[in-house]
Amino acid sequence: MRARRRRRGRAGGGRRHHEQDVPRLRRGVVGAVPLVPPTGRYGSEDPESYERPRRHTRPRTKERPSYDDAVEAQVVTVDRGRYTCVLEDHLVTAMKSRALGRQGVVVGDRVRLVGDTSGDEGSLARVVEVEERATVLRRTADDDDPVERVVVANADQLVVVVALADPEPRLGLVDRALVAAYDAGMDPLLCLTKADLAAPDELLAIYEPLGVPSVVTQRSSWGGAGLDEIRERLADRTSVLLGHSGVGKSTLVNALVPDAGRETGSVNAVTGRGRHTSTSAYLLALPPAGSTTGGSIIDTPGIRSFGLAHVDPEHLIEAFGDLDALTDDCPRGCTHAASEPECGLDQGVADGVVSAARVAAYRRLLESRGEPTY
Repeated sequence: MRARRRRRGRAGGGRRHHEQDVPRLRRGVVGAVPLVPPTGRYGSEDPESYERPRRHTRPRTKERPSYDDAVEAQVVTVDRGRYTCVLEDHLVTAMKSRALGRQGVVVGDRVRLVGDTSGDEGSLARVVEVEERATVLRRTADDDDPVERVVVANADQLVVVVALADPEPRLGLVDRALVAAYDAGMDPLLCLTKADLAAPDELLAIYEPLGVPSVVTQRSSWGGAGLDEIRERLADRTSVLLGHSGVGKSTLVNALVPDAGRETGSVNAVTGRGRHTSTSAYLLALPPAGSTTGGSIIDTPGIRSFGLAHVDPEHLIEAFGDLDALTDDCPRGCTHAASEPECGLDQGVADGVVSAARVAAYRRLLESRGEPTY
């Protein structure tokens, strides 16, 4: 006779009961909670993992809530899935409604809220709708990254903050920030800080052909009349402060908004780079001062890379009306670079319609998209 093979039992010995759950407890045990077969999509603690009514046990409808009682607010900052919104004269903490799905909510967004909008401690509202954005400032991690990252929304002015010294100015970021501003339909403003450490003339001369407005500040003048020109530039607008760490963005914000309390830091003496102090973008209302009636500014963390993979060169030249008019006679496929033959920009310079410095400045912006220099 053939010897029968012994069937190997499971670890722990014995046979499994048909009503036995994963921890080897019979479901008939008092106090045991029936388990739902895992689907792999949700964890056991997620409400979606529990039993749901079977089909045909409740009516199905395509109607969606109207949210007629929703109130309008604006996102001030975002922190780990919680959105701080300003509603009239108080702040409200909210979370994104599941109906929004993967739709992003960023600083500057105008949203509609439902739920507890009192702003009391422990209260939580829901973002149920994001209104159409007027402008969107985007960037990518690098020029080969197809994933766009939205920095802020609904801003109409990009303030590129550059320190004249400590740390040294990096023109690569300035050029790229200007490209992003023109692509987003925002007005650029060049803010040069620490003028008490270096003269601004050379840097101003570089961007003068582009017609970029500028303002020069120094720390010693921030206590009084030195802020008047900045306030006039920011009045009645939503402005984004953008720049490397250590250039003085948060210090400038604290001077413009005395109760802002933004953390500031110093520049590393060894590397010559600033330390990250701001960890997230934050929108602040500018208090009325003198003849100005307020406005708002958005302080952003210091950045080290600003990719422009999302920018179309053809869209960039539309920001310069006089140069765009000269490209009507360009051959098909012309990129308007210096190496392009029969480019209308070169003909415009030869005819004296436009200055060679302005064309060279535009082409420097165009080249910055593919060759980072910071």
